Amino acid sequence: MPLPSTARIPYGGDYNPEQWPEQLWGEDHAAFDLAGIDTLTVGVFAWALTQPDEDTYDFAVLDAVLARAQAEGRQVCLATGTGALPPWLADRHPDVTRTDFEGRRHVYGQRHNACPSSPAYRRLAAALAGAVAERYAGHPAVIAWHVNNEYGGACYCDLCAAEFRVWLRDRYAGLDALNDAWNTTFWSHRFTDWRQIVPPNALSEHWRGPDHTAFQGITLDYLRFTSDNLLRTYREEKEAIRAHSDLPATTNFMGMYRPIDYHRWAPHLDFASWDNYPPDSRSASRMALTHALMRGLKDGQPFWLMEQTPTVTASRDVNPVKRPGVMRLWSWQAVAHGADAVLFFQLRQSRGASEKYHGAVLDHAGRTDTRSFREVAALGGELERVGDALLGGRTPARTALLFDWDSWWAVEISDGPNRHLRYQQVLISYHQALWAAGVQVDVVPGTADLSGYDVVVAPLLHMVKGDLAQRLAAVADRGGTVLTTVLSGRVDENDNAFLSDVPGPLADLFGVRIDETDAQPPDVVNPVTLRSPDGAADELLAGATTVFDLVLPRGADVVGTYGSDFYAGVAAVTRNRVGAGEAWYVGTCLAQEGVDWLIRRAVDRHGVVGPYAGVAGLEHAVRVVDGRRVDFLLHHGDEPVEVAAQVAGEDLLTGRRIEPGDRLRLAPIDVVVVRAG
Repeated sequence: MPLPSTARIPYGGDYNPEQWPEQLWGEDHAAFDLAGIDTLTVGVFAWALTQPDEDTYDFAVLDAVLARAQAEGRQVCLATGTGALPPWLADRHPDVTRTDFEGRRHVYGQRHNACPSSPAYRRLAAALAGAVAERYAGHPAVIAWHVNNEYGGACYCDLCAAEFRVWLRDRYAGLDALNDAWNTTFWSHRFTDWRQIVPPNALSEHWRGPDHTAFQGITLDYLRFTSDNLLRTYREEKEAIRAHSDLPATTNFMGMYRPIDYHRWAPHLDFASWDNYPPDSRSASRMALTHALMRGLKDGQPFWLMEQTPTVTASRDVNPVKRPGVMRLWSWQAVAHGADAVLFFQLRQSRGASEKYHGAVLDHAGRTDTRSFREVAALGGELERVGDALLGGRTPARTALLFDWDSWWAVEISDGPNRHLRYQQVLISYHQALWAAGVQVDVVPGTADLSGYDVVVAPLLHMVKGDLAQRLAAVADRGGTVLTTVLSGRVDENDNAFLSDVPGPLADLFGVRIDETDAQPPDVVNPVTLRSPDGAADELLAGATTVFDLVLPRGADVVGTYGSDFYAGVAAVTRNRVGAGEAWYVGTCLAQEGVDWLIRRAVDRHGVVGPYAGVAGLEHAVRVVDGRRVDFLLHHGDEPVEVAAQVAGEDLLTGRRIEPGDRLRLAPIDVVVVRAG
């Protein structure tokens, strides 16, 4: 199903007018006109309002909100309202509240508070979604459905235990297969009845916390089950909507969010959407990585930026304001990497509770003369000028970065070799190197078709499933480059070690055998000398930390060697020639300069390095719309830069004509968007 049909990039965001007096609604819409806002996300947390008790629906307020939106010429992404439980539901059906990892049954409160196994919750949430869809399916303002909100969290109650057993029966069919997958002969854990299986938590298999488990296979399956169990509730709401409407439906993801495998969810969303709240103001490459992850969920289809703050967040110990121009820069970065909507949380600040200081387009006074509002209005003007010129654009990437939730979970619940190793940080490091080199990157699952990529980077590919090893080898055979890292090729889909030399099914491709793997505290640095494998006078001394494979080449060339400890002089990095291509193995956690050095040398022969690689802070992204290339230049650096234009075309933001070789001067936080032609 295509994305919602719109005439331009939708601009606006979460609007909750039920939280303040109706006489302010007119002021809101007047301000929206000034800001160029045309899209409202409505009703996300409206359950208690639209269903005041189990037997009653009351749509009076929502009717008024949508009628006003239609009268003002605005389009609506309408939520099912199930983002948080109403108090009456928990009071009448106590089984809807969750039991936490420590085994404590929670009482009513907060918002991620529903047990996804509760029959009452599932029935009533789906019923509300259906009732909302039935009432508004033909409403002219509604263009899309927003199911629930930011799914997450886990439950360990008896209902979830029972559903876990059902999920396991579907996965394994019999106890013999389950016992084999979980290696239950260890510690006399062999199960002889399904009733004996309980959720892995602080009362059963875990010690110290959720990542410390005696049986990784059990915990891994519970992580998968939790993701699937939450997905079931999404699917039930979407099915209820489908009884009345064929408009596209989504739910807002949270980027690199560990608890939910978004690749398992992706087939069930009509379009992907996500909420961008970076951890700091220096996260440009991390945001690019996450945009690419969201784009990759639907095979390169554009996504919606469903939420970002115009100014500040309210969920952290320290909440700095976005500096002048940063909101615009980050919004255009999202569009550059595939966003076909730019939406905010929120349009007017809440009066009270935990988000009353969260940033908004309009503050509590509703002022339109603030710096932040002026920036929002200026961006709205740019998006209006661009119109539909960028809608549907695809990224012409020839480089893939593999992102695998199973490997993320497995490597971080492993009882060795080093708990300081974090999957996400390693992914970020390798993506940072690709980003700095200006490489256009798709972020894809291990199940993706790799035949169109010249380069495949697969850091921490801890778990190798299905025919992935063969498909990676095929990339190298036909002339491509494959790169992986330490702790890759270690376990199968059940988190059991391969009964073969490390790196298991990847050994032939990379031409190495791992003799031992050392682990050290994070402050222990072993220097690695990196030398060009092609004999060039090109050398770098880079620090390595955390884990250290002692790599024995079995046909591979040595690229890097350790400089200290008993394995000084032993290979740390190798390159293997395979068919017409290459396979690089990085047996440790290199400092960023080492990763940058390797990535440039691994990908350089494919011509994928961008034209502005090495220009500090300057990001180059490309989309192709109806066969026409669009170049985005986004300057995240602190000093002005001047570069040569690469294509002839029009700067969509200013209307000026650009010719190849023209000097483009970008101030810090500046943006240039050139459409070829």
